[in-house]
Amino acid sequence: MQSVTQPKDLGQYLKSRRAQLDPLALGFHTTRRRTPGLRREEVAHLACISATWYTWLEQGRGGTPSAEVLERICQALRLSEREREHVFHLGLGRAPGVHYSPTGTVSERLQKVLDHMPLSPAMIRNATWDVVAWNKAATVVMADYPSLPPQQRNILRRMFLNPHVRAMQTDWHGLTRFLVAAFRADATRAGASAEIRPLVEELSAASPEFARLWQSNDIEGMAEGTKILLHGHVGRLSLEYSSFSVEGQPDLTMVVYNPSTEEDAEKISSLL
Repeated sequence: MQSVTQPKDLGQYLKSRRAQLDPLALGFHTTRRRTPGLRREEVAHLACISATWYTWLEQGRGGTPSAEVLERICQALRLSEREREHVFHLGLGRAPGVHYSPTGTVSERLQKVLDHMPLSPAMIRNATWDVVAWNKAATVVMADYPSLPPQQRNILRRMFLNPHVRAMQTDWHGLTRFLVAAFRADATRAGASAEIRPLVEELSAASPEFARLWQSNDIEGMAEGTKILLHGHVGRLSLEYSSFSVEGQPDLTMVVYNPSTEEDAEKISSLL
């Protein structure tokens, strides 16, 4: 399939980004400059490519660059992740490879999204499936996250190593098979295959069930479905869940659990 390369658009975009850079901040002299930003040969120097070829690229006649060269140009121009993605779409007609950037906390606005769903347990997990944000409903239905040490907020640790969590599941074996396959897909999509290795090794050593499921190499999506819980205080709870990727943060996923019936909503309300 032929690349959807847009050479003139790519050249114009690179030129506009080059004009935004401060030569002095990057160690270049600022004397005798007729235009703002870096010179073409300075970008080429930073990207370790030919100045002639980079000039042709900006002029729309340099041919199709490789992904490696585009990556070096993006680094030389100090582009953000969103700008880098735009350059790859212009140059190669596709998104770049994912660079995993772990997110420690979520924004206040994102937390407000969770908090404005009073009867729907909702949480945000990262690529290693640590729960990094939650709402009040999640703390009374799923787990009292604020009281747990960060290491114990991991979904897979709780599912495989916590007998109480296991007892809450109506089909633990089917659920864990699905979760491990979805976990693998999430980590790969976020570019976090190396980052999950310590957790995988820990769980494989502690849980033969996890080790067997991980070795199966299954892949699943987790867009939506129904989760049945056996809650210690209100009994059987049916929840319909939906998963959403957080824009601009590929390692974060929001999962919202809506009560399936009015009776389930009333049970959650009684817990609150």
